[in-house]
Amino acid sequence: MTPTSTYRLQVNPAFDLHAAESVVDYLARLGVGAVYTSPLLTAAPGSTHGYDVVDATETSPELGGEAARVALMSAARRAGMGVVVDIVPNHMATAPQNRWWWDVLRDGPASAYASYFDIDWSRGPILLPVLGSDSLDDLKVEGDRLVYFEHEFPLAPGTGGGTAAEVHERQHYRLVSWRRGNAELTYRRFFDITTLAGVRVEDPAVFAATHGEVLRWVRNGDVTGLRVDHPDGLADPGGYMRRLRAEAPEAWLVVEKILAVDESLPASWPVDGTTGYDALREFSGLFVDPAARSRLTAMAAEPDVHVVEEESRRLITRTSLAAEMRRIAALADVPPEAVAEIMVAFPVYRSYLPEGLDHWLSAVEGAKRARPDLAEAVDTIDRAVRADPRGELATRIQQTSGMVVAKGVEDTTFYRYTPFVALNEVGGTPERFGVTPAEFHVRASARAAGWPATMTALSTHDTKRAEDVRARLAVLSEIPDDWAAAVTHWSATHGIGEPSLNLLAWQTVVGAWPISPERLRDYLDKAAKEAKVRTSWVDHDEKFEAEVNAWPARVITELGDEIGAFVERISGAGRANSLGQKIVQLAGPGVPDVYQGTELFDLSLVDPDNRRPVDYDLRRELLARLEDGWLPDVDDTGAAKLHVVRQVLRLRRDRPELFTGYRPLVAQGPAADHVVAFNRRPELVVVATRLPLSLRGWDDTVLPLPGGPGAWRDLLTGAPVDAPARVGDLLARYPVALLLRGDR
Repeated sequence: MTPTSTYRLQVNPAFDLHAAESVVDYLARLGVGAVYTSPLLTAAPGSTHGYDVVDATETSPELGGEAARVALMSAARRAGMGVVVDIVPNHMATAPQNRWWWDVLRDGPASAYASYFDIDWSRGPILLPVLGSDSLDDLKVEGDRLVYFEHEFPLAPGTGGGTAAEVHERQHYRLVSWRRGNAELTYRRFFDITTLAGVRVEDPAVFAATHGEVLRWVRNGDVTGLRVDHPDGLADPGGYMRRLRAEAPEAWLVVEKILAVDESLPASWPVDGTTGYDALREFSGLFVDPAARSRLTAMAAEPDVHVVEEESRRLITRTSLAAEMRRIAALADVPPEAVAEIMVAFPVYRSYLPEGLDHWLSAVEGAKRARPDLAEAVDTIDRAVRADPRGELATRIQQTSGMVVAKGVEDTTFYRYTPFVALNEVGGTPERFGVTPAEFHVRASARAAGWPATMTALSTHDTKRAEDVRARLAVLSEIPDDWAAAVTHWSATHGIGEPSLNLLAWQTVVGAWPISPERLRDYLDKAAKEAKVRTSWVDHDEKFEAEVNAWPARVITELGDEIGAFVERISGAGRANSLGQKIVQLAGPGVPDVYQGTELFDLSLVDPDNRRPVDYDLRRELLARLEDGWLPDVDDTGAAKLHVVRQVLRLRRDRPELFTGYRPLVAQGPAADHVVAFNRRPELVVVATRLPLSLRGWDDTVLPLPGGPGAWRDLLTGAPVDAPARVGDLLARYPVALLLRGDR
């Protein structure tokens, strides 16, 4: 069942299923169509996100268990809402609580669960990179297990006698230094996280074992939709989707597929759409001024994003994913560098051969252009892949290419190429500097026609910064010279010694202001390590890290007044952008998702900052005032955003027939370029202001409205609207409008 909208809740031990149930009434009053939760199956102890499942057969006791799950879903049903649950088919955690993994470590290939995990048994015992070094001096035998500090491992039957080192040699696994994992690992993992082992859901028995509990929730009507995490890691994503659809024929299915610009979901996937990162780029980009491209990119040490991206992808193939390059190369008997060059040249996250052949051929040709000396090896891979597109070589290349792209782009390039980080978002493309209204309308029309039930998003648990941070940063594109001057001035006395991090830091301060030194410190520490320029998660530069950690307190203390004054200049326009991108998301084609807490202005950064507790008491208080007829000002309380969210979501829920079709509307007059407008059904019109800082007045700008019987009314203000609408009058109270024609 397709929901009218969703609201994402990050369920965790501190905000468990009981807490989620307690906000159902608030979400219903807000107009939400479906409660949308993070994974609910049992995860590793203390997990704050749920993507590290250890038991796929039960609701997590740490989240409240089965009774609390039933209570939440029953409450949602009584409130007229659906429930969408996040599922994780690609991997499971290797914690001792995972009895399947524990059994494999104990019994090796003879384990009943040996086929559940993607292990290369041909290379001998499973390599477990957990030791501080290759020394076994701290390894102990305690009862029926080997113990290394907090890590525990089972003993194979009959192997308990002797020293710890002697016992270790008799097992089906080998404990080695953590540094060896990236180069020598013998099982597929989630990206470069060795504690998340790949699961073989392409095996029907494994699919049944890992999905049985969640599918029970679907069949009994508790769950109405599923969000599929990381489908690109699967051996056969299309086959998986078809099996899932067969098991859940009525469920709303969306997949966390990151699409490149102009890439479409494979036509053979029986799903309703993506989780919305493709739409996110369009919503945010609409409020960026493309004219600022040259001035802002000139601030970067390396202005060509393609150069940075290529270097970053290649770095990933040599370091954190070197084991994957070697495993694939061995299948084709070619140098690992040949495999790596194909990964570097992929124009999208992955292909799905035999679908997506053009993407594969593009990667092959790109690899040969970059490394002519490897052309023969690349051709060898190409011939083998095309001869057997469903074979192991093709499968592993396709499973891995998305890992290289994600780690090389999202987790490296986006922290290295930083002239304008409002564009550095999951699904984003910094080379595409903003989205023109013309492009926006073309893509929205295509979504309405081809994927009307796809999810759309502005913030998620994985975005690099919250939607309202991006909205404020978009204002910088209207004053690029002033921004460049401010950065130059501040950096002269308070710069960070690494140029890309310096640019990122100033944008972060301005985008998230006011921000505490602690939040800013934690963010920059992560950013510096993700960039892998001066320091990293693996190889630390402690002197540089100390400089970065000291920077926030020094800057906030010594430059706080200057920064605050600059933010004051742009914050009003930033709020206008926030409301603009929110209304075009909520009222546009697709099923809009609201990430927890973002119904008010939210200036969060990347996780874990964006997973902080949400103050629902405050939101209930503001919502009650709106229900009493309050029209809030556009200010830091965020009540105006809550007003927009409530009005659109309630209309979507109560009159879903209005939200079909799509037609651009074009303003006329001197400030027409500052208007973006469209109608869904002829009687519903959405209007937003773009580039508000450079707007010098609406003058005689008008917006023609679709003809037909009945009077127009703005649902945000209650005011009647004449046709054609004078934009200055229409947007006098709010920078956005939601117009409905007729008596209802």
